[in-house]
Amino acid sequence: MRVVDVAAFIGAYPFRHLDRAGSTDWLLSQMDRLHIDRALVGYLPSILHQDPAPGNRVLAKLTASYGDRLAPVPTINPEQPQWQDDVNLALESHASAVRLFPQYQGVDPSGDAMRVAVAAVAVAGLPMVLTVRLEDLRQRHPRDVTSDLTPAAIRGLVRSDDDVRLIVTHADRAFVEEVHFGLTPAEADRILWDISWMWGPPEDDLTRLIETVGRERFVFGTGMPLRVGDTSIAKLDLAEITDDDRRSILGENIERWLISLPSREFPTDA
Repeated sequence: MRVVDVAAFIGAYPFRHLDRAGSTDWLLSQMDRLHIDRALVGYLPSILHQDPAPGNRVLAKLTASYGDRLAPVPTINPEQPQWQDDVNLALESHASAVRLFPQYQGVDPSGDAMRVAVAAVAVAGLPMVLTVRLEDLRQRHPRDVTSDLTPAAIRGLVRSDDDVRLIVTHADRAFVEEVHFGLTPAEADRILWDISWMWGPPEDDLTRLIETVGRERFVFGTGMPLRVGDTSIAKLDLAEITDDDRRSILGENIERWLISLPSREFPTDA
């Protein structure tokens, strides 16, 4: 069984000094320590880049030597001219997904530009990765006044096009429930949720969500380097779930999901 992290990052962060923690080598060392085989990797500087294309090129270079372990997830900005070129480049480079940070990029998560973007990404056969929040409100720099994504925005996006598929990271139990139980089963099947922001014991929100929403809806994510990767491992170790639940979350769900996408290839070799 391979362990796949859908919520890892590299690069500098504008609101906190990361030192080595933002480097490719550091991320790989943490993956080795935590026995994580592969990660879908975003580029932190892109959250504030008006034009994310240069950052995507840097991300591609930083991960090029580690194709068996690091899968770059480029960022797009539908408010930029010729942003569709970034989607085409992601497709040509065999990216597993593309990413948007609407709340940081000044894009209305419920607006027309956002809906057009997720539809274009869906046509390309790629899922969209959306992050509810990067840091807890109590941790944020005073200048980081960005709002979290809302459940209503996620519901609206998945309903906007029947081909849209979303990987939503950093959502807590209340957020997942508000979205999931407000959708039809067919709509809910087109969203995967990472576990990085869900409480383990004693609250054990993760176990409750697996029981009520279903294990096939959840994937493994750490949020490194902005979050401690050990937390996601620990909550799985402590949760009252079956071995099948654990295997599904750690890797089977995301690999099965990405392989099933039109014209997508997701490496399965170790």
